[in-house]
Amino acid sequence: MAQIVKLDGTRQMDFDREMVEQAYDRWAPIYDLVFGGVFSKGRDAAIQATNKIGGRVLEVGVGTGISLPLYSPKLRIFGTDISEAMLKKAKQRVAESGLRNIEGLAVMDAEKLEFPDNSFDVVMAQYVVTAVPNPEVALDEFARVLRPGGELIILTRVSADAGMRRFIEQTLQPVVRRLGFRTAEFAWSRYTKWLADAKSIELVERRLIPPLGHFSLVRFRKVEVAAAA
Repeated sequence: MAQIVKLDGTRQMDFDREMVEQAYDRWAPIYDLVFGGVFSKGRDAAIQATNKIGGRVLEVGVGTGISLPLYSPKLRIFGTDISEAMLKKAKQRVAESGLRNIEGLAVMDAEKLEFPDNSFDVVMAQYVVTAVPNPEVALDEFARVLRPGGELIILTRVSADAGMRRFIEQTLQPVVRRLGFRTAEFAWSRYTKWLADAKSIELVERRLIPPLGHFSLVRFRKVEVAAAA
């Protein structure tokens, strides 16, 4: 189980895999109703970016499959999620919509993807990074399975570094954690630190996305790393 260190040096339990899985199992029956419209602009922007790249796509946190009909039929899509209940709805959507470009849907931990290195042209993760126990581990996995020249496209909440918004986010965190979310802990500086450590990843774009500008569409590209002499 992941831990967070408070200012007084003590530790409190944060997310673990079972907590997240149970939270999204509960969300499955109403997820589309609650979040379908709210996140539609971000979803559309992410899909448009993916469709321009083409090739083979991994969508981590595919959920109920709400994005699947929006991809170009020329793409090959594999979707993973931690929640069996979410994937059940995604499989129903694929069958009912007659989607022929879906390679597979599988329960999988975002921090332990069961794919070889360099398997996908695009790795898509919508609102996933702030909902996994160890975000940097998940980002490393996304980069690992991405082919050189491919893009990691994430939709993510970016929290405030300071001020009243940060205070509100930290105050709400104990409540929303039970729902499978985090409101705090994800300032842009955390992403830039991961980027600096990643070596083979470069930032392509960061774009603010509604609602309220608290979310961003972020695109990273995996670059070729020269072999040591």
